[in-house]
Amino acid sequence: MTLDRCAGLAETARALAEGEVSARELTERTLERIEASQATVNAFRIVRARAALAEADAADRELAAGVRRPLLGIPVAVKDDMDVAGEPTAFGCCGDFPPVAEDGEAVRRLRAAGAVIVGKTNTCEFGQWPHSEGPAFGATRNPWSPEHTPGGSSGGSAAAVAAGLVPAALGSDGAGSVRIPAAWTHLVGIKPQRGRISTWPRGESFQGITVNGTLARTVADAALLLDAASGNHARDPHRPPALTVSEAVGRDPGRLRIALSLKPPFTAVPARLRPEVRARVVALAEQLAASGHEVEQADPPYGPIGLTFVPRATAGIAERVAGAPFPDLLDARTRGAARLGRLLGGVPLRTARRAEAVLQRRIGAFFGSYDVILAPTTAAPPPRIGALHALGGFATDRAVIAACPYAWPWNVLGWPGVNVPAGFTADGLPVGAQLLGPAHSEPLLVSLAAQLEAELRWHERWPPRAWAAPGEARTL
Repeated sequence: MTLDRCAGLAETARALAEGEVSARELTERTLERIEASQATVNAFRIVRARAALAEADAADRELAAGVRRPLLGIPVAVKDDMDVAGEPTAFGCCGDFPPVAEDGEAVRRLRAAGAVIVGKTNTCEFGQWPHSEGPAFGATRNPWSPEHTPGGSSGGSAAAVAAGLVPAALGSDGAGSVRIPAAWTHLVGIKPQRGRISTWPRGESFQGITVNGTLARTVADAALLLDAASGNHARDPHRPPALTVSEAVGRDPGRLRIALSLKPPFTAVPARLRPEVRARVVALAEQLAASGHEVEQADPPYGPIGLTFVPRATAGIAERVAGAPFPDLLDARTRGAARLGRLLGGVPLRTARRAEAVLQRRIGAFFGSYDVILAPTTAAPPPRIGALHALGGFATDRAVIAACPYAWPWNVLGWPGVNVPAGFTADGLPVGAQLLGPAHSEPLLVSLAAQLEAELRWHERWPPRAWAAPGEARTL
């Protein structure tokens, strides 16, 4: 195998097309890396070894026949809230779940692009918290520091990419669940426009606040996976205009007006930006200014936006709990959130949904003065494994808000955001920053993120330990 195991999607696709490596060989080595890491990183809930090898063999036959598709023969992973035919969708929960009959729309589109689905990655119960831990599967650990979480709820996908197990993965983002683990594992994470990647068979996941997104080491890989997964089921309620986001990689974004926003949005409990995170985000702002952009400190007019988030989030939990096959096995905090969601599921939920258009107009007017917002992705570095384990519901909410007060408003608005690596704390823990834009602004955000990447070269830095297949060199 001549292909560097750390190669990204585009380079891997080229090597496959030119016969430098076979899809089967690539998949075998991917599965070996997953096996070597599972006892420590624990990124995967399900590893589809036999099915993935069969998919790889089919890809090799297509490649030999001259077929070319964007991801043909490339191993990728998806989060365990997405349906993969023949596999259970436990979404972080305990219990023996039955296999589903059909792929979800996002997985179907990955297959149409030729991807080999090697497995489903760990996530906390119904994706509620910024970690990936639970009694169903244990703790997924951060490849940069195994004592710390990779974040959540797409922490398994983030850990798999950060550890070099797969070049890219799908996650989902309901309150930062792609961007937060991307920030805490030194990755690019794209939360796209609502509807860009279908969440079908749930047309609206968590009352519309959750979208599917991508995690990768580079902007180009995250954008390529986004394009491959994008598109809609015929019954999707949200159908944004089609975009080819990867075309924006390498495009000059022009001279932009960038608002540096460091103030947390409305929160019901205190949230403070840690100095070590602030310093890294400000350094990114200075880099943007040095690149010719106009950067000034300014905060969007969020107002009491949090009052619209809670009814949608908890009503979404209530819907999931109502359909759970093993409700007695659910975390007490999950059951408490579901009770609140049932209480808020009438007039408060309808009021929250109606408020979205008002918020979009008010915050959208901010983009008359600025093109992009730069904000912290989190207020703190990744916490230690188990930090939320023994807490009750209210104490958990306080801890989550204190660590992660910045990401969720863009879920209410339904607009795109991109996490970019912002560097490391003195203890070597990764932190990130968000590039946020108005509706359908993925190309602008991606072009700006790619400009930063070309200058900062964050993808060249790897965790201190990399998981290699037998006979494969470790990357240090």
